[in-house]
Amino acid sequence: MRWRGLPLDVLLAASGVGLDLLTTAHAGGTEYLPAEMNIPMALLAGLPMGFVRRRPVPVTLYLAGLLVVTDQLVSFTANTAQMLVCVALGVAAYRSGWRAVTVAVAATIAATAVNLVDSGSALTTNGLVYSVLLPVFPVLLGAYLRSSAGRLEERDVTPDALLAAGGVAITVLSTWTSWNQGSQPVWVVGLLAVVGGLSLGVARRLPGLVFLGQGVLLVVTDTYLKDAVTTCVILTLIAIGVFAMRVSSWAWTVVAYLTGCMLTAIAVVGPDTEITAIRVGTLMTLVATPVAIGRYLRMRGAAAAAERLRAEESARLALAQVRADQLAERERIAREVHDIVAHHVGAMVLRAGAARYAAPRGPVADALSDIRDTGHQVLEDLRGLLDVLRDPGARPGLLADPADVMRESAERMAAAGLLVDLRLDPDTGRAPLVARASAARIVQEGLTNVLKHAGPGTEVAVAVTARGKGLAVEIANGRPPAPVERLPSSGSGLAGMRERVRALGGTLTAGSREDGGWLLTATLPGAPGVPGPAASSSGGLSALFGCERTPRDPAGPGHDDAPVEDGGLVDDGGPVSEAGGDLAGGGSIGGAGGSAAGKGAA
Repeated sequence: MRWRGLPLDVLLAASGVGLDLLTTAHAGGTEYLPAEMNIPMALLAGLPMGFVRRRPVPVTLYLAGLLVVTDQLVSFTANTAQMLVCVALGVAAYRSGWRAVTVAVAATIAATAVNLVDSGSALTTNGLVYSVLLPVFPVLLGAYLRSSAGRLEERDVTPDALLAAGGVAITVLSTWTSWNQGSQPVWVVGLLAVVGGLSLGVARRLPGLVFLGQGVLLVVTDTYLKDAVTTCVILTLIAIGVFAMRVSSWAWTVVAYLTGCMLTAIAVVGPDTEITAIRVGTLMTLVATPVAIGRYLRMRGAAAAAERLRAEESARLALAQVRADQLAERERIAREVHDIVAHHVGAMVLRAGAARYAAPRGPVADALSDIRDTGHQVLEDLRGLLDVLRDPGARPGLLADPADVMRESAERMAAAGLLVDLRLDPDTGRAPLVARASAARIVQEGLTNVLKHAGPGTEVAVAVTARGKGLAVEIANGRPPAPVERLPSSGSGLAGMRERVRALGGTLTAGSREDGGWLLTATLPGAPGVPGPAASSSGGLSALFGCERTPRDPAGPGHDDAPVEDGGLVDDGGPVSEAGGDLAGGGSIGGAGGSAAGKGAA
């Protein structure tokens, strides 16, 4: 749970009041204040902490003034004011500008000096140092948190585990024999050793706090357990190196370096140590070594990250270029096919229109009308396909009802001379749209190829039935009533049908019948995970280029001319071989082709 707004301010105020009540619980009255004033003084010291997040600098100045007043009144609340003013100063460094923070620091240093100086005594050098360092420390902490190290993106915890294990090994193995030699209990010393080592495990993620903790541990060890000072110096140097590696700011790195030099000097310089230039240079070089290693590792990591980014960007650019080239090639091919087909189909439409007016009424006139209408439809479909190829992101419209497509195809083939018996199971409407659309394509292709290779007068039985959640399609034709001249074929139509059926996880079989006819069967299982309109391909050029379009007639988009090989329906080639995809398929184009075939057979 994250505390926000008023609840957090109330908690801070209550914590400040509670802290003063705990520190003055057993304190009596003073020369200037009776014991009954402890609670009011606690309120004066703690309640302003409720405003520290919003007005940190005024709160700091107030607590600095309260510190001076309580010190002059010899009140125990001065201890609480001294702690709270440091907290407020850290918040001010985190939230406020440097000018306001400088004023707050100066006021806090002055108030701390007044608090440290005994009445009638002069300020000593040690007192001055503590008066400066005590307020400066929370300022540095707040400023660091304001501009801390970047978030560690690496999720691998192996380096963290190795640092923690190495830290514990160093502290325990080098200090366990001296745990009982100090004034502190053994468990306290052992706990500090283990915690100090384990803290290196989070140094990469919290470098500043770990460095700070190691520095405090070094000072404490130098005071209470001299035998462990060398171990703490090693841990502090490791923390400095990790800090230099993780923090990008050179200013903070210099601060850490100077702080490390000071901490190391406190640990290794004794009262009788002679300070020489060589020793000072050696100490500074000793601290500079982990800093240099850390900065080098940081630069190596930054270079590796930049190289990864360049590689990823290059891969993205290469992929984008490949996609752009593919789209350009698709559009170029579509334009070429459009120009070729438009020329021939345009000539066909003009000739059919002219012949229609010259021909007498009857089957020939009907066939010519069908050719003319189908040619117009082909030209419109090609223009729509080209529009889709120019804008691949355009969302295709809904397809025509597959049942209407099959009925329209059967009517066209019947008008062309086939004896079609179409049986549609009413339950097929519950099958997924992608399965129904594929079934309609197979029916179109099958009827078209029966007309082209068996000729008018051939009996054809088409059955589309529901099978589970999918469909079963069966197209059977009898023996041709008369010899028929077969049209040219590329032999790729059956492969296209099989790919369509395989995409849905179904099966397709084709073969000859005992009576000399042909049988094509297909099973199309349901595909509930595939969206209806976008799942089914438009066939022809749309299938070739991976695009889809909206049909403009009830017959739906044309499909590959898919006669069957392997002893079944004769394979009549794919979309491109038959004058550009949709021109060779079923639907309206198939009807036109069928009428022409019927005329030729007659």
